Amino acid sequence: MFEAFANLVVYQSLGFDPASHLAAALHFFVMDVAKIFVLLVIVIYVMGLLRALLSPERVREFVRGRPDWQARGFAVTLGAVTPFCSCSSVPLFIGFVEAGIPLGVTFSFLIASPMINEVAAVILVGILGWKLAALYVGAGLLVAWFGGIVLQSFKPERWVEDYVWKIQMGQADLPEPDRSFAGRHRYAVAEVKEIVGRIWKWVLLGIGVGALFHGFVPGQWVSEHLGGDAWYTVPAAVLMGIPLYSNATGVIPVAEAMLTKGVAVGTTLALMMSVAALSLPEMLILRKVIKWQALALFAGVLAVAFTLVGWGFNVIT
Repeated sequence: MFEAFANLVVYQSLGFDPASHLAAALHFFVMDVAKIFVLLVIVIYVMGLLRALLSPERVREFVRGRPDWQARGFAVTLGAVTPFCSCSSVPLFIGFVEAGIPLGVTFSFLIASPMINEVAAVILVGILGWKLAALYVGAGLLVAWFGGIVLQSFKPERWVEDYVWKIQMGQADLPEPDRSFAGRHRYAVAEVKEIVGRIWKWVLLGIGVGALFHGFVPGQWVSEHLGGDAWYTVPAAVLMGIPLYSNATGVIPVAEAMLTKGVAVGTTLALMMSVAALSLPEMLILRKVIKWQALALFAGVLAVAFTLVGWGFNVIT
C-alpha cells in the first residue's frame, strides 16, 4: 500500500525517472513518511489508552522494597513501554531515587526508556521485519539489564545532584489521569499530539538522511567501508551516533537504508542504539540530575555495551 502510494506520487504524478538517484531517494522518503507516521499515530494512541492507567505513585509503591531482580525487571519493562522523550524519564528517575530504589535499577530504566519502546518495535517490524526487530529489542533489554548491574557496582548514588535528595516526593508526581474511557481517549489523543508534535521533525530528518543514503551513496563504497567485518566499523558507528539527535523511531529509516546498502546487522544495531541512548541532548538532560562522574560512567558503559552487541551480532550473522 505505502509503496504503491510512493509510486503514484514520485513516478506517475511527478514523473521522475525510476532509474535516477533522485527518484530513488524521493521514493524512499515518500514511502517511509507515509508508513512511519501512520504507524506512529495508531500505536501512540493505543498505548496512550493503556498508559493512562499507570501513575508514578503506583510504580514507586510497586518497586519499593522488592528484591533487586524484580525491581530491575519492572524498571526495564517500564522503560520499554514509556514515551521515548526524556521529559517523562527524569521525573520518574527523581521519584525512584527518593523512594530509596538503587540507582543501578533506575539506570536500567533510563537505558531502556529511550532505546526501546512499543512504537519503535512496531515500526521496526513493519519496515525491517520481525527478525531484526526482535534482535534490536532483545539486545536493548540485555544492555538495560546488565548495564544497570555494572553501573550499580560503582555505587553511583554518591554522584546524584544534592538538590534531588531535597525534593519532596509529591513534587515529582504527575497528575492523576481520568481513568474513564472518555478520559483515557482524551489522554491518548493528547499523547499523539504531544509526542508527534515533539518528534516529527526528527523523524523527517531521519527519513531524509536515510533517503539520501539510499539514493546517492554507492553500494560499493558502503560495502568497502562499512559492509565488511573489520573490527573498527562497530565502534565507529557508536561514535557516529553520539552527536546525532533522534530516537529509536527516527533512526529506523537510516538503519533501513544502511541495511539495503549492505552494512552489517551488528554495525547497524550499534548505530541505532548509540543515536537513541547516547545522544548529546539526552546527556545534557541527565546532567541536570546526576554529576559528571556518573554521566561519564553511564556513557562509557553504554558505549562499551553497544560495541560488544555490534561485534556479537556481526559474528552471529
